[in-house]
Amino acid sequence: MLNLLSIVFTGLVVGVLARFFYPGDVDIGLLKTILLGVGGALVAGVFASWKSGGRFGDGVNRAGCLASVIGAMLLIFVGRSL
Repeated sequence: MLNLLSIVFTGLVVGVLARFFYPGDVDIGLLKTILLGVGGALVAGVFASWKSGGRFGDGVNRAGCLASVIGAMLLIFVGRSL
């Protein structure tokens, strides 16, 4: 249960940061912001584990948090392009 709450909280923080740094207005609700943050973290984690050859989910660090925000911004861009 605590793990699920940490995923939701992290998704919220990453999603809000991605919406803040993305140029232009991003008008989505709270649930979509959380899903955006979780999706950005997944995109960044999969890419990092593929690039480094390591395991997915090896821990939390500052570079991973920054990559999660960038991954969420990428999802905003892809969502607007479709």
